[in-house]
Amino acid sequence: MKQIQLYKFHKRKYGAELLIDVLDLDYIKAGIRRAPVHRETFYCIILVTDGQEEVAVNGHKRSVQAGDVICSRPGEVWSWQPDPKLEGLVLIFEEPFLLSFFNDSRFLDRFAYLQPDRTSPFLHPDEALQERLHHLFSLMKAEIDDNRNKDQHILRAMLYETLMLLNRAESTDDGGQPMNEVPVSRYVDGFIRAVEAEYTQRHDVEYYADKLCITPNYLNKVVRLSLGTTAKLYIHKKLFEEAERLLIYTTLTVTEIAERLHFDSSSYFVRFFRKQTGITPLKYREKKNSPQK
Repeated sequence: MKQIQLYKFHKRKYGAELLIDVLDLDYIKAGIRRAPVHRETFYCIILVTDGQEEVAVNGHKRSVQAGDVICSRPGEVWSWQPDPKLEGLVLIFEEPFLLSFFNDSRFLDRFAYLQPDRTSPFLHPDEALQERLHHLFSLMKAEIDDNRNKDQHILRAMLYETLMLLNRAESTDDGGQPMNEVPVSRYVDGFIRAVEAEYTQRHDVEYYADKLCITPNYLNKVVRLSLGTTAKLYIHKKLFEEAERLLIYTTLTVTEIAERLHFDSSSYFVRFFRKQTGITPLKYREKKNSPQK
């Protein structure tokens, strides 16, 4: 059996070691023609800008076109047409380029579209997101091509922004259809578990979105789709239920309850509670604990 061609990262292409590069897709076509089926030792993200043809990554095959993004992990098998006609920009990088900064060995695995067990390597950003990604790819390419300066901190920041923006793109199946069910279920389940564990300490949607490596807007979207409410209202519901329990079944003061639930102040807690019920916490306690007539 013929061994699959393995392409390695050219770390000293520009002289000093640089573990990131942005190339025109035309640049890698010679290598594709030599070995349409190959593997790579690095992460690869391709933004397709023109053309339409079939590409496969690790057995997932689909017809990609302008605006699509293809993502691969080190070691995954690419399968191209023998003479590819697609146009686009290719972002490649080695894992240490980011890990040396974030000091988190699982940092890249936190992105759903780069996880080894992901359902699809294909993404389809909306038009506005495509433009932002194209702009970032172009900026990184210009920085790398600059013979005078190649600031790795700037490149690392732009790579991080790119990875975060790709969280907003829809994952598509091998037929090009949006794959909402699996990501939505995963994110919502993760959100529910995180809120259950930490809602008394953390009330902000941004915190839970960061834990899931998605944007607050996307978290709100998937929570609304699955639970019929926003992430913020879901957190507030949990807070209110616990506040209600503490008011009815304990003798804790309003200030003590506010502290236990990590509100900034007791007055803020009172405003929060009044918004839910129309009355103050003390009035609520008095009403619930008074003998029924």
